[in-house]
Amino acid sequence: MKLHFDLKSDAQENRLFFSRSVTLIIFALVLFVTLIARLVFLQIQTHEKFSHLAQNNRVNLSAIAPVRGMIFDTQGQVLAENNPSYSLELIPEQIKDLDLTLTELSKILPISEKDITAFKKRKGSNKRFVSTPLRNRLSESEVAIFAANRHLFPGVDIQAHPLRHYPFADISAHLVGYVGAINDKELSQIDPVNYRGTRVIGKTGIEKTYEKTLHGSVGYQQTENTAQGRPIKVISHTAPISGESLTLNIDMRLQKTAYDALGDFNGSVVAIDTQTGAVRVLVSKPGFNTNLFARGIDQKSYTSLQTSSRRPLFNRALQGLYPPGSTLKPFFALAGLDYKATTRHQQVFCPGYYQLPNQKHKYRDWKKTGHGHVSLHEAIEQSCDVFFYALAHDLEINRMHHFLSKFGFGQKTGIDLMGEKSGLLPSKDWKKRARNQVWYPGETLIAGIGQGFNLTTPLQLAQATVLMANKGHAYKPTVVSHSGSQVSTASQWPAIQLGNPNDWDHIIKAMSSVVNGRRGTARKIAEGAPYKIAGKTGTAQVFGIKQDEEYDEETVLEHLKDHALFVAFAPIKKPQLAVAVIVENGSHGGSVAAPIARAVFDQYIQLTP
Repeated sequence: MKLHFDLKSDAQENRLFFSRSVTLIIFALVLFVTLIARLVFLQIQTHEKFSHLAQNNRVNLSAIAPVRGMIFDTQGQVLAENNPSYSLELIPEQIKDLDLTLTELSKILPISEKDITAFKKRKGSNKRFVSTPLRNRLSESEVAIFAANRHLFPGVDIQAHPLRHYPFADISAHLVGYVGAINDKELSQIDPVNYRGTRVIGKTGIEKTYEKTLHGSVGYQQTENTAQGRPIKVISHTAPISGESLTLNIDMRLQKTAYDALGDFNGSVVAIDTQTGAVRVLVSKPGFNTNLFARGIDQKSYTSLQTSSRRPLFNRALQGLYPPGSTLKPFFALAGLDYKATTRHQQVFCPGYYQLPNQKHKYRDWKKTGHGHVSLHEAIEQSCDVFFYALAHDLEINRMHHFLSKFGFGQKTGIDLMGEKSGLLPSKDWKKRARNQVWYPGETLIAGIGQGFNLTTPLQLAQATVLMANKGHAYKPTVVSHSGSQVSTASQWPAIQLGNPNDWDHIIKAMSSVVNGRRGTARKIAEGAPYKIAGKTGTAQVFGIKQDEEYDEETVLEHLKDHALFVAFAPIKKPQLAVAVIVENGSHGGSVAAPIARAVFDQYIQLTP
């Protein structure tokens, strides 16, 4: 076999070598130019950006949440405070055997599988040197137990965090309100800078209305970190500014008296200082444990509150809309005098019913046998419906609407709390606008005894009673007395002027007879009182009764019984306090609602110098 070798000439090899050399040189030049361009880009054009990133990697700015302001009553009693809440926390990096540590911890403290699962989930999203909570809200005894065994658990410790606490949770639930975790909607409305590090926000009541005041201002801490993010030292520290504390006009002694006096009934009690507009009592019953929300309420407990037939989450004092019933009669009587639709001495015969001219329908009085001949004074004292049917017919609905609107019916009082309802004061224009219907004369009669379309809140009734007590003068109701060192100021209510100022005295005298008169509907509460009370009872129907039917209290279901109402002020000569009471399904204003007001008056006048 022959071997053949093809030998290349020197010229061919030189050309090949040259071409390869040129290619390598060009490739090297391209790499060099690219490297230079990249260096120019990094060192000059993007120097500021990467320098900032490097600085952020070295220095970390963390927010420090401010301490929330406290809430006190007028006597300095704490209504909302910040208590330490203890959590058991682990630093995984410092623990050799995490599973063993969790097992041993479970032997000395109650730690559930749910706690462990949640811990592992949080641990996975944190760095190993970050303290991660295993269990929150440890009791003092649990903290003591761990403290005695702390030396056995390196990398495990107790951390304290502020937790909102309400000492009078149920009694002040709708007044003070509560805080809860910030949700997405709230997050879009608040200042994201000032709320860095803050976990909770006011949800209802004072906590929500005065959120900005109570929250305070965020602080910052700047730390130097390793490349892994581990803090080395503190560079700078800006302390947060704590929220301002609030002092309320509410007196918890009176608040508790009113709450307890309602007994097993649902309802509301509102009491206002007639001289200042300060709200001394704002009760809505039933209340609920607001501490459940501050700690983070579970779904079962929340569902129970939401579905309860007693509606504990509903603020009856500000949002409850009730027919005012006969509590409106003194105001209608005053309107009758001012419009000269009646006189002080004019009498109306009450046979137990009233009929419009040329109509057969009978509008019944609460007293089946009737009251006989009654004057305006007697009609208020005995709460004669027939007298006010006749008066309403003469006044007509638009004049009734105009006059009662001066007392705040059908509008918000302007109290310094969110969520107030305006109620409903009907008129011809309202019915046409809201229902596209005409107004009927019979509806005027029903409105004249506080029924029909009339709806009012307990707060509105209390404010109207203040205006009656002060003969047309009052301040807007206020709950907060002091914000920090700053004193809150109350606004004047538009004064009510009558054609004859003596008409005030005539109506007040009649309201005095309701309590102190021989035939007064609330005469029982006058017994033993060292002061004089002026008031008016009321009964509001929960459901309508047909013409040929009678209301039988013994057979009516509890939730269908009439509401019991009472408004009053005392002492008559120099009024100090006005009270409105609504007892749901209480049936009788004189025997059920009036004694509650008496209990509040007794304590307030005893406490007032």
